[in-house]
Amino acid sequence: MHRRRRTALLLTAAIAAAAPLLTACGNDAHPGAAAVVGGERITVSQLENRVDEVRAAQRAAVPDEAQYQQAIARTGSLTRDTLHGMVLDRVLERAARDAGVSVTPREVQEMRAGLEQQAGGAEGLEAAWLQQYGIPPQRLDDNLRLQLQAQKLAQRLGTDTSRPEFWKALSEAGKELDVDVNPRYGSWDAEKSSRVDAKTPWVRDVTSAGTQQTL
Repeated sequence: MHRRRRTALLLTAAIAAAAPLLTACGNDAHPGAAAVVGGERITVSQLENRVDEVRAAQRAAVPDEAQYQQAIARTGSLTRDTLHGMVLDRVLERAARDAGVSVTPREVQEMRAGLEQQAGGAEGLEAAWLQQYGIPPQRLDDNLRLQLQAQKLAQRLGTDTSRPEFWKALSEAGKELDVDVNPRYGSWDAEKSSRVDAKTPWVRDVTSAGTQQTL
């Protein structure tokens, strides 16, 4: 596999794995918010719209009903995963800004061109990102910018994205932003570096197909 494609794939997986570094206070102090990051709300409506984008892309890619239901089953935690990704995007933005790291549109397009060549074209790349990472086509450039931010931040720190120094920078940025996640979308167990999903019996499964919820 081409080195640049391999790096991008590793970064995508690494960013997803980094989410447990964020601590959710879970006090539900912001009604109507799925999360609050740096004093800015990620609303339930915004979260639902992002999830709908993924589901619409999956439906377009897999028109057969049975296969579509299988795709839903494989991404049963999509709502929570999407929210955690949205939070982590903002944390990485802060960490990159603190380190003086920026990414230009040209760099994103160059990365995309290289990945498209490896994937056999734009459609192949979009299909791969949707299937493997739940990234719909309209969010692909944003995700690639995230990959580049992570890579350049690691380089600025003199390390790589697999090293503790990189994750420490994200953890510090998360503390600066005072991340607060609504408990219905789970919480973080920093010691175990794993997500702890909400078990509250009166909270319905927000990832069920066709379910719309408000706080």
